[in-house]
Amino acid sequence: MTIGIPKEIKNNEFRVSLTPAQVSALALSHKVIVQQSAGLGSGFVDTAYLEAGASMANTIEEVYSLADLIVKVKEPLAKEFPLIQAKHTIFTYFHFASSEALTLAMKQSGAICIAYETIEDDNGSLPLLTPMSEVAGRLAGQQAAKYLEKPQGGSGILIGGVTGVPPAKAMVLGGGVVGTNATDVLVGMGADVTLFDINEKRLDELVSHFNGKINPMLATKENIGAYLPLADVVIGAVLVKGAKAPKLISKDMLSLMRPKSVLVDVAVDQGGCFETTKATTHGNPTYTVDGILHYAVANMPGAVPQTSTKALSKATFPYLMELISTPVNRLDHNFKKGINIYKGHITNKEVANAFQLPYTPLSNILD
Repeated sequence: MTIGIPKEIKNNEFRVSLTPAQVSALALSHKVIVQQSAGLGSGFVDTAYLEAGASMANTIEEVYSLADLIVKVKEPLAKEFPLIQAKHTIFTYFHFASSEALTLAMKQSGAICIAYETIEDDNGSLPLLTPMSEVAGRLAGQQAAKYLEKPQGGSGILIGGVTGVPPAKAMVLGGGVVGTNATDVLVGMGADVTLFDINEKRLDELVSHFNGKINPMLATKENIGAYLPLADVVIGAVLVKGAKAPKLISKDMLSLMRPKSVLVDVAVDQGGCFETTKATTHGNPTYTVDGILHYAVANMPGAVPQTSTKALSKATFPYLMELISTPVNRLDHNFKKGINIYKGHITNKEVANAFQLPYTPLSNILD
């Protein structure tokens, strides 16, 4: 098998899918092609990949042309759509529910599209999403503090306050991996954090985890609306596996908020959990709607690639090794949940429902 590692082309995306050490293990029995400078943003020079046994490609077109299996970090962009063929298996974050154009392009390509974010383990957790959710959550706390600063367009409140001056009030919507990590950072900086979740048991666990330093709140529309006028920053950290994120804050609700408050939408990859969310980039990360500052960078972990690449590739590599050694029809059933599109068929129900497209269970296709 020929495995291709293209350079990521998303705005300010500095991650790479595999490290030289992992390429070295693959190159013992497979051909690995790495696009020139693919690893530079994460601190891995081309010579390190060459010494690991990889071949170097000058262009992204060459990588796709020669490889059977493409291992990426982020979803293919429009420039890549024509390069993807029926011979390809693409292993990456797809987040299909946020883009009908991507979904239709991959369906039309005839490729097998395996999404990191919908692979599960025996506990129903998402082992390949978790490491980047941890990074994104921690970054969300940092960005919340940063964009409250007046020069960044915020209200000018110090997230942790000082003696005699209260800290910022932060809402965290969602008590999963992202929300927990965002809360950890915010609590560490001294913010007054109210954490919302739909699961009372989870809220109790988080109160214990944070030694009572957070305010738990059941995530109802009424509770969210009641707290919005008090909040200086809101972090959206909700997830529905494979599906579009629910809209927890409408455009009308922005009028409840303090001027120059900050919304950080970590759910942007799944369409965002604020009605006014639109994806932004590290190069132009914020915009304002009705006096409220929005931060909605769609590849937040790309800002810290040396950490993110190591964390992501460590998680994905065992699955990659299984993928290259096992026929698709014999993959573990939890791994098969990552197959969102299979040779022209949408095999993830949430993705199909997002765009009212035909859904075909994978079991109807594979033996």
